Amino acid sequence: MDTLLVPPAALQRRPGPLWLLAEVTYRCPLHCAFCYNPVDFAQAGPELSTDDWLKVIREARALGAAQFGISGGEPLVRDDIEILVREARQLGFYTNLITSGVGLTEARLAALKDAGLDHIQLSFQDATREANDLITNTRTFDLKRKVAAMTKAAGYPTVINCVLHRTNIDHLDRIIEMAVEIGAEYLELANTQYHGWAFLNREALMPTAAQLAEAEAVTERWKARLGKKMRILFVTPDYQTKKPKKCMNGWGEVFLSVTPDGLALPCHTARMLPGLTFPNVRDHGIDWIWHDSPLFNRFRGTAWLPEPCQSCEDKDKDHGGCRCQAFMLTGQADATDPVCPKSPNHRLIETALADAEKPGTVRPLVFRDPKNSARLARPF
Repeated sequence: MDTLLVPPAALQRRPGPLWLLAEVTYRCPLHCAFCYNPVDFAQAGPELSTDDWLKVIREARALGAAQFGISGGEPLVRDDIEILVREARQLGFYTNLITSGVGLTEARLAALKDAGLDHIQLSFQDATREANDLITNTRTFDLKRKVAAMTKAAGYPTVINCVLHRTNIDHLDRIIEMAVEIGAEYLELANTQYHGWAFLNREALMPTAAQLAEAEAVTERWKARLGKKMRILFVTPDYQTKKPKKCMNGWGEVFLSVTPDGLALPCHTARMLPGLTFPNVRDHGIDWIWHDSPLFNRFRGTAWLPEPCQSCEDKDKDHGGCRCQAFMLTGQADATDPVCPKSPNHRLIETALADAEKPGTVRPLVFRDPKNSARLARPF
């Protein structure tokens, strides 16, 4: 039998992405004040066509990507999602639709199921109509309850995501109770991470330390009560952890996001970073973008790290933290994430946490809206 000879260059080649996230649109009927979409999303270019997305899906799969997520904005405002799901599924992807539920009719759900959609994640913003509709600045609560029942009837596990913040964290007991009533198998309680619109609204959204501690206690009580009936994941906000997280499990290591207008990014929010050239999938193949583009190589690994990160024993664990968070807080994308107590800028986090403890009136929420986007368009 002949021996297969593998060129040395191939042996050293970096593995491709494991997860492809298609942010197919920034359009959305909701106006959530904590949305991670860029504040200047109204300035984005025209959306990729169906054929553009099919090319991205095929090229990412050829590199070994295994999970295909579809998000936005609200992805269901596009009429080609079924086409993308069918192609991805036929190529062997595990497919996941991340949706507010708006636009998911019974007919469309049947079409998505026929196309092979594996998973649906439905967002809720609170446990009551009044609170849910307040934070989204829309009337969508009743629709979400209907969609949850509809997806369960179609045979999908009920997977709910709820972003926690100052205005709903005290309702957590009722939120979990609602998830039980709906029959959810999985509930993600994702405390707000301060990017995009959430950073703009940070003063109004950040809970106090006491609120966060009580929320964690409520979650643990429900976990003990429910056992394996419903899995609950409580995601602590970065500001309170005092330990920076490896950016998307490592910049350019496992995750590839493509924006509605075709920019390829190593994380959801990287397009805010200044001084970088963002490759567009209209102009470059995924192989070149992943392996050779200056953007994906800029913050890979640890060789680029500044001090004190470079000398830190945890550098291989956290890679200096989040690049977008570092930039938003310090104005420098290559700075140590201020979440880290060793950062020379950690006082910025301490100040933000101290401000959250002060009584008094906070600024009114600025809702995600194209008009607000055009008015506020500027880099952080």
